[in-house]
Amino acid sequence: MPDTVNKIRHRMTIRVGHSTLSFAKPNDEGNVLFEPYVVKSGISIAANLREAFKTSEFLKDLSGRARVLVDSDTLLVPMSHFDEMKAGDLFFHSFPQYSQNHVFFNVMQEVSTVVLSSINKDLKLVLDDHFEDVRLVPAMTPVWGHLYQRNFTGGNQKLFAYVHEHKIDIFCFQQNRFKFCNSYDAKHVKDAVYYLLYVWNLLQFDAQNDELHLVGDIFQSDSASMQEDRETLLGELRRFLQKVYVVNPSADFNRAQVTSIKNMPYDMQTIFVKGR
Repeated sequence: MPDTVNKIRHRMTIRVGHSTLSFAKPNDEGNVLFEPYVVKSGISIAANLREAFKTSEFLKDLSGRARVLVDSDTLLVPMSHFDEMKAGDLFFHSFPQYSQNHVFFNVMQEVSTVVLSSINKDLKLVLDDHFEDVRLVPAMTPVWGHLYQRNFTGGNQKLFAYVHEHKIDIFCFQQNRFKFCNSYDAKHVKDAVYYLLYVWNLLQFDAQNDELHLVGDIFQSDSASMQEDRETLLGELRRFLQKVYVVNPSADFNRAQVTSIKNMPYDMQTIFVKGR
């Protein structure tokens, strides 16, 4: 069932990016309040969060329950091959740079997949110090779960891409499974165009009939630079692909209140509307 605002009235949602922190919580009227935190450079995200708990009015009167969206590298494992006892070893073998992190996992029943991810141990300690119940969620899981449902509309193959925080997550589904899923650094629009067309050709999608669906920061921002990036990205893609669509969160989520919140990441909007 969707994790509606009424069901999470007493839960804080914290989003942890590579160099970002943001917080969201329902108010007494049932609306969601959102606050991005200005991260100080030169100190860790854990230290920033510890400082935020001391200084941010938004984090006062905590309920003891938190849901933490972690935007970090993930490893997808078929449920039939998943062994919880070996999850850490498997993840560290794939991402040795995170060998000092705490590994956690979420199950996506709809695509028979277990999503492994990790969080800095110091950061987890800060969270555990402030909340009795901490639920860790890879930031991509609500996005995957929601767009998986969109995959069933129409008869054409669909490639999905989430553009956010100088990277692009590209994925598609086939027969209730992931057919492809990868994340790429994309600091410039030309990088995003390159990776999208590369994956499109790799999967042998049809440029006339198959569909590319895009979501993310540059499609929600009003800033001049973002608008320029958006126009460049769409212009370049439409030179080669016939069916390029931008997912409008307001329309997609039936004008849910969170879609009107400026600068709230799409994954955070999705988890409030659809749950995970």
